[in-house]
This record gives sequence, structure tokens and C-alpha cells, in this order.
Amino acid sequence: MTRPRKPRQAGHAHAELDLEHFLPYRLSVLSNRISSAIAREYSQRFALSVTEWRVMAVLGRYPGLSASKVAQRTAMDKVAVSRAVARLLEAGRIEREFDDDDRRRSVLRLSEAGYTVYDEIAPLALDFERHVLEGMPADERDLLFRLLDRLDELELRAEADTAHD
Repeated sequence: MTRPRKPRQAGHAHAELDLEHFLPYRLSVLSNRISSAIAREYSQRFALSVTEWRVMAVLGRYPGLSASKVAQRTAMDKVAVSRAVARLLEAGRIEREFDDDDRRRSVLRLSEAGYTVYDEIAPLALDFERHVLEGMPADERDLLFRLLDRLDELELRAEADTAHD
């Protein structure tokens, strides 16, 4: 795909970054807009931050993960996840179990109170997703998710290649 180029100003030596065609920017903006729309609902009703909800969402789907595994699954900063975990523990929304053989290792699970919140927010999130995608035919939705899976695969491969350099 050929993109129109803006003419350079005389003496202008800066690199050109066309944000409208820069994938990381587009994905980030779209993700932020969608997350913010959903977050307004659960922030007001449950006093949860985006990070806290993401931790809860992952633990609702994959119970028994360590905080570092939650950070990996969400691609969030470990410190941000650690802070969210501390707040969720304090609020009684998650529970921590320590390994009997190694007390430094622990896993996290939603508590009963956490599942109560999760069971209210998950349908809201799914309804919002349906609303966003309702104007897209099923074949386009399928293609979208296949392309997202492919991008994820390619990014992980590029990340691994960079780590080996």
C-alpha cells in the first residue's frame, strides 16, 4: 500500500512518523478508547482501576497464577501489577496462597467477593464488545481475530529474535 507523503520543508531533517499508519500507535489509541469506555462503568460501580480489573479478568480466566504470570499475560508492567494485587488483596477481592515448599512463591485467585464483582463486570464487558463489533459482519470479525492472533505471533517472534541479538 502506497501512502501519500507530505512534502518536506526546506532544511527539515527530522524523521517522519505517520501516526495514522503506525500500527503501535493505532492499536494503542483504539485500546485506550475501548478500555476507557468500559472502565468508566466499573470504576464508578466498583471503584476499580483499569489495572485492577485486568488482574481480576486474568485471574477469573486463569486462576492460580503468580503476579509475574499475570503481568506476562497482560503485558503490563510488573510494578503496576504488584500495586494492583496489593490493592485487590487489601479490598478482599483476591486471595494469595503460598507454596508450602517455597514461601517466596505464591499464586493468586479471586475471592468470593472478587467473583461477585467479576460476575457483574464480565457481562458488561462482553456487551460492550458486542456493541462495538455489531456493525461488522461475522466474516470480518473472524478475520479481525485471525489477524490479531497473527500479529501477536509475529510480535512474540520479533521479541524473541531481539532477545537473542
